[in-house]
Amino acid sequence: MGALDGLKVLDLSRILAGPYCTQMLADLGAEVWKIEPPRGDDTRSWGPPFIRGWGLGVSNSLEKGKFSLETASPRWEVAPEGESAYFLSCNRGKKSLVVNLKDPRGQQIVQALARQADVLVENYKTGDLARYGLDYASLSRLNPGLIYLSITGYGQTGPRAQEPGYDVAVQGLCGIMSVTGEPEGPPMRVPVAWIDLMTGMNGAIAVLGALQERTRSGLGQHIDLALFDVGLAAMVNLAQSYLVTQQLPERLGNAHPQIVPYGAFAASDGWFMLTVGNDEQYRRVCEAAEHPELWEDVRFQTNAGRVTHRAELLPRLEAILRTRSRREWLRRFSQAGVPVTPINNLAEAFAEPQAQARGMRLEVAHPTLGAIPLVGSPLAHLSRTPAQVQAHPPLLGEHTRAVLTEVLGYTPEQVQNLVDAGVVKV
Repeated sequence: MGALDGLKVLDLSRILAGPYCTQMLADLGAEVWKIEPPRGDDTRSWGPPFIRGWGLGVSNSLEKGKFSLETASPRWEVAPEGESAYFLSCNRGKKSLVVNLKDPRGQQIVQALARQADVLVENYKTGDLARYGLDYASLSRLNPGLIYLSITGYGQTGPRAQEPGYDVAVQGLCGIMSVTGEPEGPPMRVPVAWIDLMTGMNGAIAVLGALQERTRSGLGQHIDLALFDVGLAAMVNLAQSYLVTQQLPERLGNAHPQIVPYGAFAASDGWFMLTVGNDEQYRRVCEAAEHPELWEDVRFQTNAGRVTHRAELLPRLEAILRTRSRREWLRRFSQAGVPVTPINNLAEAFAEPQAQARGMRLEVAHPTLGAIPLVGSPLAHLSRTPAQVQAHPPLLGEHTRAVLTEVLGYTPEQVQNLVDAGVVKV
C-alpha cells in the first residue's frame, strides 16, 4: 500500500504542471480520476515521437523479467493508435475518463465524482469552470472537505489574472531567462519546462499540507497556485541578492554568481562539472592539478577572493584543465574528495550505474504498446511505503465505463445512453 492509499484525486488538469502534480500523488498510492475532453489531453498529440510498439516478443520477455531496452527495437512513429512520449511522461497510474464538460450531464458526472473526492486539481483559466458549476465555490457546497487546487499562469488575483499562462512566457517574465546563457549571448530559456514542473511539485506539497490541516478542521480549502509566483520564488539566492543589493545578476553561462570555481570546464576530450564548495576543496583542486601557485596566491585563498578575482583565476585554471583528458580529471578530483561529474547526454545519464541502482528507468506493461520504458520516481525510497508505478499511462477513456459503474453506480444501459449522446467516450 502506498503512503496515499485511499486518497481520491479528481484531475481536471492538462499539459504538464497539473498532470505532474497528480502523477506524484498517484505514485504515492492515490487513486486519480483523469477527466479528459473527447479529443484527449493536448499532450496526447504533442510529438513526434509517438510510440506505436516495441518489437516482437516484448510482452513475453517482460513477463519473464528478461526484457531489456538495450536489446529492444523501438519504432518511433507518428501513428493515431500510438501514444506520445510527452503524455507518457506525466500520466502514469491514472484512470482516464472522457467527459464532455459542455454537456450538463457531463457536468453532473464530475460533480458526483467531486462529492467522493478528497482532492481536485484543475488548470483552467481563471473563472472558466464557474460556467459549468465546477468552481471551488460550487463544489465546496457539495463536499466541504474538498481540497481544490487551481493552477493558473498568474493566480486568481492581480492585473494578469485573466491571461493564459505558459511555462516559456513565465520564464521570460520571472527573470530566469535574464540570467541563463553565455554572458555575450541572448537570453535563454531552461529547455525542460522548469516552472511547470516546480509548480506541479509545489502543488503536491500544498495539497498534502491542506490534507494535514483537514485532519484538524474537517474542512477543505482552495489553493490558488500561480506559475509566476513559483518562478519568481525559484530565483532564490539570485532574487534575494537583488533585493539586498538592488544590483542585477548577470548571465554567467555555467558559472555560479557566488562560488568560484564552480561550473563546466573543458578537458582535452570532453566536458565535466567541477563544483568547489569551500576553500579546502579549492586547495585540493590545486594540489590534484599540480599547480600549487593557484593556492599560494592570497587573492584566491577564500571564496570571496576567488569571486572578486574570477577574471584572473578562471582563464588560468581553464588552460590547465585542457591539458589532460576528462577521465584523468575525474579520477584525480574524485580521489581528492572534490565533487566532480562528467557532463552526460541522456543516454549516458540513464546508463549511469547510479541511475540503474536507484531504479530511475522502469519498464511497464501497456495494453496496446507491449512493454514501454518510463522515467522512475524519485519518491521510490520511502522506507515503508515507497512510491511505485501502479499502472501504465492510460489510454484515452480507458476507465470511463469502470468508474461510472463502480464508483458512481451507473447501470450499463445508462452508460451506453451517455456514449450514444456524446457525453462520454469509452
